[in-house]
Amino acid sequence: MSQLYVGSEVGQLKRVLLHRPERALNHLTPSNYKDLLFDDVLAVERAGEEHDQFAQTLRDQNVEVLLLHDLLAETLAIPEAKTWLLDVQVGEYRLGYQFAGDVRTYLNELSHEELAHILLGGLSYIDFPLQSSSMMQAMHERTDFIIDPLPNHLFTRDTSCWIYGGVSLNPMAKPARQRETNHLRAIYRWHPIFAGSDFLTYLGAEQRDYDNAMVEGGDVLVIG
Repeated sequence: MSQLYVGSEVGQLKRVLLHRPERALNHLTPSNYKDLLFDDVLAVERAGEEHDQFAQTLRDQNVEVLLLHDLLAETLAIPEAKTWLLDVQVGEYRLGYQFAGDVRTYLNELSHEELAHILLGGLSYIDFPLQSSSMMQAMHERTDFIIDPLPNHLFTRDTSCWIYGGVSLNPMAKPARQRETNHLRAIYRWHPIFAGSDFLTYLGAEQRDYDNAMVEGGDVLVIG
C-alpha cells in the first residue's frame, strides 16, 4: 500500500478515487436536473463508456484506480459501518420515525452491492416494495425520492481532498450534496485501505452542522 500523502498538484499521480456514472445519472430528468445541480440530462451509457476509457488511461500510466462504489460496498460489509451509514443517510427528521425505520429495515436486507447502488443512486417511492403504516407513502408521488440520488459524486475531489499527510472531509455548501460526505466519512474510518492508517483529518470527521464552514475541493490548492 502506498503512503497516504499528496504533496503537489502536478506531481506523479499514484492513486486516485473515481466514481463511475451509474444509477444516479439514470435518475436525472428534465424536471429535476437543476435541483440536483446538473446543467442537463446526460447520455448515461455514453458517460459510462467515456469514464471507463478515462480510468483505463490512468491504469495504463500505472495509476491505481479506486472506485467509489466498490469502496462503499466493501465498507458496508462491516456491520458497524453499515449501521452508522443507514442511521445518518436515512434520517428520522426527514422521513419520520416509522417510515425511516421501515426504509432502514428494507435496505438492511439488501446485498452490499445493491445497497451501495441505492445510497449513491437514490430510491424512489415506486421502487420501495414495502407498505408502511406511515403516512409518507400516501403523501408522495410514486416518482418522488425517498433517498435522493447523488449524481455530483462524480466530482470526487469536491467531497474529500488530500493535503499532504491528511484529508479534509468537506462540509458541502448545497443540501443536494451534503450526504456525499458521509460516504467518505465511513470509507476513511472503516475501509481496510484506510482503517488504522496514519493520517490526519483536518475538517469534517464528524457528521454535524458546520454552519458557514463550507469547503469543496476546488477551494483547495496543495502548494508543492
